[in-house]
Amino acid sequence: MSVARDAWMFFLPLLGLAGGLYFAEQKPAAGIVFSLALFVLFFFRDPYRKITNEPNAVVSPADGVVVKIDRDWFDDTTNEKRIRISIFLSIFNVHINRYPISGKVIKKEMIDGKFLAAFNHMASEENSRSVITINSAYGKVTVKQIVGLIARRIVCNTLEGDEAVKGERYGLIRFGSRMDVTLPATATVDVKLKDKVHGGSSIIAHMKD
Repeated sequence: MSVARDAWMFFLPLLGLAGGLYFAEQKPAAGIVFSLALFVLFFFRDPYRKITNEPNAVVSPADGVVVKIDRDWFDDTTNEKRIRISIFLSIFNVHINRYPISGKVIKKEMIDGKFLAAFNHMASEENSRSVITINSAYGKVTVKQIVGLIARRIVCNTLEGDEAVKGERYGLIRFGSRMDVTLPATATVDVKLKDKVHGGSSIIAHMKD
């Protein structure tokens, strides 16, 4: 299993500190710090995922649990009703984020906000977040990376004009978070509340063909 490169800026200092404490005869403290270093590798793990070849299938952008499905969510930026699916990521989930569908990234926003707990549904609108809009062959899909109470750093490695490829990695959120996917009202939702999903491999919806 590979590890996201963001892990090394946390892992290496912790490993060095653990070694220093060990040679200073502070073995219990060294053990605690070394355990934290191992947790960093666990948190930033990046497992292989098999991506569906169904062109109109929408895959989960992250690992986690489906905590909300709004079938009549009103998008005030487009003045239309859309479907919104919210996924909660605990600190034990894989935190690599993936494109849910293929298309062109036509908009990217970084929005400052609060740090409410990610399982709080108000977090979708009030917390700091990144928002990208993908123009697919089946309509526009919007994906939000939303920070939580613990998560304070969003990594969004995509730019307007980039080609999004379904299941490809585009970012991560550090240490617990939430992701929202909004779809056209004509899409069919293939998940239900409390379903566990895996980024890139779980199909959460189908766009109207």
